[in-house]
Amino acid sequence: MARIHSLTLLLLLALLFCTGCGSKVFRHNGAVNMAGGFDMTGDMTVDGKLDMGELKTTVSLNPNSRSTPLTPVVVSGRPIRTEKIAVIDVDDFLVDRNVGGIGTMGENPVALFHEKIEAVRQDKNIKAVVLRINSPGGGVTASDMMCHQLAKLKQDRQLPIIASIMTVGTGGAYYLANHCDTIIAHPTSIVGGIGVILNVYNLQDTMGQFNVLSSPIKSGEKIDAGTPERPIEADELAMLQRIADSFHQRLIDQINSKRPQVTASQEQWSDGSVMTGGEAHAMGLVDGVGYLDTAIEIARQQAGLKPDDRVVMYRRENDPAYTPLDVSPNQPVLSSLIPLRVPGLDRSTMPTFLYLWQSDPAMATLARP
Repeated sequence: MARIHSLTLLLLLALLFCTGCGSKVFRHNGAVNMAGGFDMTGDMTVDGKLDMGELKTTVSLNPNSRSTPLTPVVVSGRPIRTEKIAVIDVDDFLVDRNVGGIGTMGENPVALFHEKIEAVRQDKNIKAVVLRINSPGGGVTASDMMCHQLAKLKQDRQLPIIASIMTVGTGGAYYLANHCDTIIAHPTSIVGGIGVILNVYNLQDTMGQFNVLSSPIKSGEKIDAGTPERPIEADELAMLQRIADSFHQRLIDQINSKRPQVTASQEQWSDGSVMTGGEAHAMGLVDGVGYLDTAIEIARQQAGLKPDDRVVMYRRENDPAYTPLDVSPNQPVLSSLIPLRVPGLDRSTMPTFLYLWQSDPAMATLARP
């Protein structure tokens, strides 16, 4: 109870500070100026211990940083060198919508990826690209759009592009890696997840318990196929299954065309199973087992670059990179603070068919605006 009182008091103090107790607050270019006096009289006592636990988050210092252009930040090599390797980071859920929240940059992963690809395309000093991937995948269309952008870059610039799979590279993320010349996975990476999923829920009975009745006005019998408000009919299930199968086959065909060296039978890797980086290497789904510096060295060798040539990453204002492992925050803080959601209620904000290894149910709604 003391913790609750302490936290409530601090929230009230924060509110008083923001309103200035009658003072005027002006914001300009990320700076906050307060005009007027701020006066507190009386004793302030906080009883109990205030414990914030292990909550950690990275906050962009400038709320307008999304409006600043990407700039290359040197993360290794000698600054006087001209030729460069670009490390393009692909993290978290891949979806064609903003995924930000309080305290995050909140960018659209597809748009941000496109901007980084364009930065590489325009910089003639970029001689190779390392795609640093740490993602379980995402929307079918979002993944396909990113693959198209990467393929177009390779066609226009003829650059060696090396994929480095970090903790996870499954579903649409593996689809993206498969568009690279070489794939390197960590020994402990999770790779695969070659399948399609569409999250459909039936909440009719749950809604009935709260006397919530659905009364849709519709024209077109199947326009609400998959709605959580009623069970899905057999012919609707067949329709959606047909679409999922076609998307799945599209991914399988792309892997077969790009990786004829796969030694395992298609049944071993196309059923959505995941595997370690070492297992994926034995099956031919990746080309080698190593680390990010392994991928950078392969890119350096394929481009004929020197050991001290620069490695750069693309960042916005107040989001610097100091090593090739730096990550920009792009995940809603509230997703970690309030992880509980009712499946199906936010269906309209979700992507539909997913190339996604979905071990965590929260993945289904991570893309909420």
